[in-house]
Amino acid sequence: MSKFLPLLDGLKLNKPLHSLSNERKIKEAQHIWEHESLGGIAENNNPLPRPVVGLLILTFLTAIAWTFPLFGQRPNAAIFSDYVTLMHSSPVQQVLQDPTLTTTARDKKAMAMIVDALKDSDSPFEFQRIQHPISMNDLRIMEPKIVELQNQHVDLSEYSIIGNEVALANFEGNWKEDGTRSRVQPWWDKGYMTSVYYFFGFCFAVIITVKRLPPITWKPDHTIAH
Repeated sequence: MSKFLPLLDGLKLNKPLHSLSNERKIKEAQHIWEHESLGGIAENNNPLPRPVVGLLILTFLTAIAWTFPLFGQRPNAAIFSDYVTLMHSSPVQQVLQDPTLTTTARDKKAMAMIVDALKDSDSPFEFQRIQHPISMNDLRIMEPKIVELQNQHVDLSEYSIIGNEVALANFEGNWKEDGTRSRVQPWWDKGYMTSVYYFFGFCFAVIITVKRLPPITWKPDHTIAH
C-alpha cells in the first residue's frame, strides 16, 4: 500500500477536470518543468488535439466492429458434443488403440479424424470449433462431464468450458418456461464488456496522469533551463 501513497500526495478532487493536484504539487511540477532541460527538449503544456481524441475513439469503435465475430466467444459444451460421439466411433478407437503408433501420434491422428469428419457438417458451431481447437487430452477431460450433462438432457449451450471444468455459464438471459434463466451467451455479448472496461480504464488512467500536471492555462518558460 505504501508504494501508492506518492500517487495520493497532494491529490485534490474538487475540480477534477481542471486539475487533480493541489497548489503545492502544481508549483513543484511547474518548477521541474521550467528548470530541467530534459536534454534540450522544449515541451509545451497544450491539450491533446481534438482530432487525436476523435481518432482514438474511431480506432476503438472500428476495432470492435471488425472483430465482431471473434471477440469474446466463450466455448461451451455443445461445441464439443459431436467430438465426444465421434471419439467413441470404431474408426477413431482403432487409431487410439493402434500399437504401431506412439501415444502422441495416435492422439493427433484421432483428433484430425474427428475434425475432418465434422468439417463438412452443417453445424452452428463450425466457426467456434475453428476458434477453439482442442487436443485429445482436452477431450478426454471433457468427455465424462459432457456425457453426464447429456444424460441429464440439459442444454449444453448453457455450460461453459473453463480450463478443465465444464460449468454452468454465468449469463442471465430471458426467462424460460420452467421459471429459470437462460444461460446461453446472447448474440450481442461477444466479450465487448471486457474490452469496454479496458478502454475506459485506459482513458481514466490517462486522465488522472494528465490532470496531475499543471492546468493547460499555464505555459512554461523554456528560457529558464537554457
